[in-house]
Amino acid sequence: MSTEAAPTRGVFVCFEGGEGAGKSTQSRLLVDRLRADGHVVRPTYEPGDTPVGAELRRLLLDPATGDLAPRTEALIYAADKAEHVATVVEPALARGEVVVTDRYVDSTLAYQGAGRTLATDEVERVARWATGDLRPDLTVLLDLDPTAGLGRFSGRDRIEGAGAEFHDRVRAGFLALAATDPATYLVLDARAPVAELHESVHVRVAELLGGRR
Repeated sequence: MSTEAAPTRGVFVCFEGGEGAGKSTQSRLLVDRLRADGHVVRPTYEPGDTPVGAELRRLLLDPATGDLAPRTEALIYAADKAEHVATVVEPALARGEVVVTDRYVDSTLAYQGAGRTLATDEVERVARWATGDLRPDLTVLLDLDPTAGLGRFSGRDRIEGAGAEFHDRVRAGFLALAATDPATYLVLDARAPVAELHESVHVRVAELLGGRR
């Protein structure tokens, strides 16, 4: 019988925010910093970081897809999340790794709930079921006025092109979610310098990790 101890469960960090808020940049900086600190890190993203998810992402973001019924859109995102958690996130956490994801459940609640004006509690039930109610240890919300964020793109995918009122509702949805549980959110003004934002994130994540390596 093996006496080897099971690995300590990993830490789950999520970056959320509207279009152009800098989630990908901050995710990458955090991953690089944590690896330099000696941690094993699994960077990931939604939608699309599985073979099935890549096909779902294409459907969701390609302008050629055209209009989708809001419930259809929400269910496709939920399918991506179910596959993502089962095949990427949970296995990495079980191995004791730090999982850093660019988008997770809050994006569905903000975009398909608030943005598409679906009942957020109904969308949440589906999303939580799809993910086995796995929740991040920390969610970093990079808050930015949608006009500023969308102005950073020369071309827009299907979601980015959904209109100003949609993106205003999305921003409000994210802020409302953060207000419900301040202990597990870090809300930052995305207009701040990149290095300053990174340092704020790293300090908070370092607190979660303690002396782990």
